Amino acid sequence: QVQLVESGGGLVQAGGSLRLSCVVSRSISSISAMGWYRQAPGKQRELVARITSGGVTNYPDSVKGRFTISRDNAKNTVYLQMNSLKPEDTAVYYCNAHLIQVLQPYDYWGRGTQVTVSS
Repeated sequence: QVQLVESGGGLVQAGGSLRLSCVVSRSISSISAMGWYRQAPGKQRELVARITSGGVTNYPDSVKGRFTISRDNAKNTVYLQMNSLKPEDTAVYYCNAHLIQVLQPYDYWGRGTQVTVSS
């Protein structure tokens, strides 16, 4: 089992910044990929940022250039720096750990942290 705990959400004005943190209950250095997803009311959960164990990152066009994912293996923590926030970024943000165990993929999720961007 892997536990993930997110923090750092809150209320911010459009154009502002927030940094989300995700603390993982085990070493993240060997986790295949860590990611941040978000889900707005009435919408499907969507990928926001992803980083592999090798440090490769990817972002959807909607956040590219504004959001940055990073990892601190020593602290078992993954961060999401969000700049130039827009009202449409309002959502619950979830941390995800994607592992391969015994050749099977497993996904673990945190409980989420609310981000609200006011116009």
